Amino acid sequence: MGDAISVEELQLAARNHGMPLEALRWDVTPIGLHYLLTHYDIPDVDAESWRLEIDGLVDRALSFSLGELRAMPSVELAVTMECAGNGRAHVEPHVVSQPWLLEAVGTARWRGIPVAVLLDEAGSRDGAVDVLFTGLDRGVEGGEEQAYARSLPLAEVLSGDALVAYEVNGAVLPPQHGFPLRLVVPGWYGMTSVKWLSRITLLDVPFDGYQMRQAYRRRMHEDEVGEAITRMAPRSLMVPPGIPEFMSRSRVVETGRCEVVGRAWSGESEVVGVEVSTDGGATWFEAELDDDALGRWAWRGWRFVWSAEPGEHELCCRARDAEGNVQPLEPPWNVGGYMNNAVQRVSVTVA
Repeated sequence: MGDAISVEELQLAARNHGMPLEALRWDVTPIGLHYLLTHYDIPDVDAESWRLEIDGLVDRALSFSLGELRAMPSVELAVTMECAGNGRAHVEPHVVSQPWLLEAVGTARWRGIPVAVLLDEAGSRDGAVDVLFTGLDRGVEGGEEQAYARSLPLAEVLSGDALVAYEVNGAVLPPQHGFPLRLVVPGWYGMTSVKWLSRITLLDVPFDGYQMRQAYRRRMHEDEVGEAITRMAPRSLMVPPGIPEFMSRSRVVETGRCEVVGRAWSGESEVVGVEVSTDGGATWFEAELDDDALGRWAWRGWRFVWSAEPGEHELCCRARDAEGNVQPLEPPWNVGGYMNNAVQRVSVTVA
């Protein structure tokens, strides 16, 4: 990596955390190991007085307590969630922000109410085109004081699987994951899934708040409008084999049979293949895919048997999805360091 990490970036890194890659061994990530990004402060929410408001271009403005939501018929979805900045620390030149390596990901079982069900009860009026989700967390970003808020097209919400979740992995949402209620949007990068949700508003124009207009846009120059970041690009990660050297995290593996395992996902379409290289990407071999028992929106396991021979090796893995999207070998650069889905590289010494 190029420029040194700043004190400000270290402050962000201390508040947020990634998922240790060895946790890829679990189908569902223990919630304490699931990646976490908190833009502002974790709000202090009184669950007894909290309510979810639904307003704007609706036939009936609605207000729900947490108890009322929990009494409604619910669904549970296994969802892989990844930060749009995952891999940012690998791009050059250096991008100043949360310095993610590869660990900003996790898969959890979220229980709650489909947003489409709530909007059907409220009724959308003619002219509604956008659904705004507003959280209780507040801060200053880009010189603007704001509540964290993002929107989705109404058609996307009505046709998709987005839900407002009050449980994760069978337990009440912890404060850092959005208690008492959060949005979960399967297939989209994590910034879309607004935490500490307090209001859903139907609008007649696309929302133009900071998190839509300025943040989370892929641009090559600061003065560009850029392209909005939406669904997750395909990615595969492996459990680093063997044992680590403490500082470098390079791996030491014994000679002979070595089973390399990992997970792959894509928000664009289902994963249909994973390839593994043991020579830094010069040659590739097809890995064996596990079934997709967790469903469309969760990662898929894979495995590859490597006959490890003495020497230095660089292991890589890359996923491809049904639409033909494949991970690139080198990190793509943009101003925010977003959507860097270049192949993972793991240095291995076979003893």
